[in-house]
Amino acid sequence: MRLEGSCHCGSVRFSLESAHPYPFNRCYCSICRKTQGGGGYTINLGGDYASLSIEGEEHLSVYHARDTRAPDGISPLGRHFCKLCGSCLWCYDSRWPELVHPFASAINTALPVPPEHVNLMTAYKAPWCEIEAGPQDKTFDEYPNESLAQWHQRLGLTR
Repeated sequence: MRLEGSCHCGSVRFSLESAHPYPFNRCYCSICRKTQGGGGYTINLGGDYASLSIEGEEHLSVYHARDTRAPDGISPLGRHFCKLCGSCLWCYDSRWPELVHPFASAINTALPVPPEHVNLMTAYKAPWCEIEAGPQDKTFDEYPNESLAQWHQRLGLTR
């Protein structure tokens, strides 16, 4: 699926191909919550990095969170955002150079409605945040074993 996205002020526009466009994965970790998730979580999609096209690249900035598990204390995952309006746009990690993870909130293309949701990193959620899980939804204290691609495959949502 071709995804088109932008920041709020329109200074950064981007497009990419996604084999995994269902917005199902809700991350409650403190980094996602504080940098992007106004509802207490964020939703990342999966995309093909080689297909990423950017207009307004001069308006981008990248944030690398502190990570005590990383050798230098800095996460290799870069959160890209518009430095004019602050909109979070996508994540990229050079350890997986073929992937890019746009935030669902930055996508302008109509996304398909997921048949279920996965709530992850819930051990780190804010105390005020209530997890709204439906009967099909799954909840994990940390990361599930199932990847974005595996979730789409299990539910027959890949082409």
